[in-house]
Amino acid sequence: MKKGLLVLLVLFLCIPAVLMAEGSKEAGASQEKKIVMTFGEADSLGTPINLANALFCKLVTERTNGMITVNHIAGESLGNDIQVIEQMMEGSVQFYGDVAGWYANWVKDLAILNWGFTFDDNDHVQRFFNSSSFDALSDELIENAGIKILGIAPTQPRILFSRKPVRSLGDLKGLKMRVPDIRTYMLLWQTFETNPNRVAWGEVYLGMKTGLLEAAEGPIGAAYGAKFHESGPNVTLTNHLVSTYQVSMNNELFESLSPEYQKILLEAGQEAADLARKVAEEGTVETLDKMVAEGATLIELSPSAREDFVKKSTSAVKTMENDGEWRKGLWQEVRDLAQ
Repeated sequence: MKKGLLVLLVLFLCIPAVLMAEGSKEAGASQEKKIVMTFGEADSLGTPINLANALFCKLVTERTNGMITVNHIAGESLGNDIQVIEQMMEGSVQFYGDVAGWYANWVKDLAILNWGFTFDDNDHVQRFFNSSSFDALSDELIENAGIKILGIAPTQPRILFSRKPVRSLGDLKGLKMRVPDIRTYMLLWQTFETNPNRVAWGEVYLGMKTGLLEAAEGPIGAAYGAKFHESGPNVTLTNHLVSTYQVSMNNELFESLSPEYQKILLEAGQEAADLARKVAEEGTVETLDKMVAEGATLIELSPSAREDFVKKSTSAVKTMENDGEWRKGLWQEVRDLAQ
């Protein structure tokens, strides 16, 4: 009898200790599941891209109840676009949001996004993003670079900023033109007979101010944020490209997360992309008006001048495809999506 009471007493004393230990394990496991991630970008504050990136970070943190906290590093604090993308590939940065055309450095056919006068407008680009061809390119980006696109959308036209007025194709001849570190941009502006130079986005303002550069191009909102219109006050509405926004992440990390978290990331990524498009479309005219109010001169190409640009760009497509800049027939596939 006494022995039985002794056993019961021991069990009574031990059970709380076991429960406390199990509780501590659960708390520790819960704490281990909390993840802090870094979101890198290379855009100016207040641009459609910057605002979309901020929204993505906010949505992910909120919808995971803080189990995933995304720290948004705005501007070029982590380096230029290529540097941030490489950091994401290595895993030191987990997310990146900017223009989709940068990925042409890893998937050749994405260079089509960077060839002038290929896309007519945002809806045309969106049809390409919705196509099976683009799905295949997204899979290739995972295979080649380990990068998963979470959301993507078109935003607004890219236009030209220059120290002297550009009203025709001939006005570009020999101009020291800034291009990003993307091969197709270099080839496009060589086709237009400029003297293209690869220069970091953050160095363009001073480059044009000092005359080291004579012209540059960019999306309306991002270029305004970087004050291109101050050092290149002649703003030609070339609309030669339709700019884009994408948010992406390290695919190995994405695959390591639970299906619940993957779903949250994909939904937040597309919501961020949708915001970038909305802000860009609604702000295009207002932003151009701000440039004028701050001393810039807007130049609209005449129909014949624009046609010269289109013909020059189109005439080089066969050469681009023969040289392997993108696969043969892709340009026509994209043009067939126009309406």
